[in-house]
Amino acid sequence: MFRLEELVARLGGELVGDPATVVRRVATLDQAGEGDLAFLANPKYQSRLRDCRASAVIVAPAARALSDRPLIVTHDPYAYFARVAQLFNPPEAFAPGVHPTASVASPVPSSVSVGAGASIEAGVTLGEGVVIGPGCRVARGASVGARTRLHANVSVYADCVLGADCIVHSGAVIGSDGFGFARERDGSWIKIPQVGRVVVGDDVEIGANTTIDRGALDDTVIGKGVKLDNQIQIGHNVRVGDYTAIAGCVGVAGSTTIGARCMIGGQAGIIGHLSIADDVVVSAGTLVTKSIMKPGVYTANLPVQGHADWVKNFAHLRHLDALVDRIRALEQRLDEHKPE
Repeated sequence: MFRLEELVARLGGELVGDPATVVRRVATLDQAGEGDLAFLANPKYQSRLRDCRASAVIVAPAARALSDRPLIVTHDPYAYFARVAQLFNPPEAFAPGVHPTASVASPVPSSVSVGAGASIEAGVTLGEGVVIGPGCRVARGASVGARTRLHANVSVYADCVLGADCIVHSGAVIGSDGFGFARERDGSWIKIPQVGRVVVGDDVEIGANTTIDRGALDDTVIGKGVKLDNQIQIGHNVRVGDYTAIAGCVGVAGSTTIGARCMIGGQAGIIGHLSIADDVVVSAGTLVTKSIMKPGVYTANLPVQGHADWVKNFAHLRHLDALVDRIRALEQRLDEHKPE
């Protein structure tokens, strides 16, 4: 638990009300009770402040007069809430050491924790404070930066690089072969060896069962501060710029470059060999089929509708070209019959 004055001393902000007010956890406006610290991040919910039972609330300057409860006033209540939540919920501490059932063929710093059944092959470099969870495999020549944590059953393939302070969730695969094949005349396929690496920057989070393919010749690169949700597919030779966030079930095909500070919505698809500028937002479910050269929000999907309506509308779309041709013919006839 913390007194409000302690939180403000650590995180900044302006304290309004009793500095000795004690809070034990963070909660939503609706669910908060005595001892909770709530937050108002979206002005459209400000009417809920009246009935909020929290001991204190994090608000923006515009909302400081809306409650007589103790307040922490800050320009970004949601970011402040996130920092407070980190204080209340610090990462799990792991005792350093190597589990007796782990297989280790590389030097392990004394501050590193290696879980049951993990495999660390020859030539691996581990930074201080690394946590290798149960069942993980770190293949030959790979590198894991300081304080990075691999949850259970993560696979890091040979020669791949993970930066410092990363979090990789269970089932993620870093450095699997990219989808590279050449086709013979008879229709069979020749596998192209994938000899690049995956290079992941510092402070990256990679969600459960996300896969990042190694480069075919050059490296696949994930910039610093990137956040990847669960079940994302990143193809070979993709480059993702610093601080970009990608939501679940997104597929990014090979050799595409995504800029810095982008946000890619869930189930979006990005085809290969494209360039996406910095500060682009791609809405959920959008299929990106051409490069995006300017910042902005891009959307290409249809809202859900009843099946009968969809069939009718799709039938109209099928005849759209013919309709355009008829309109052009009518316009031409009108032009021909215009009085001189």
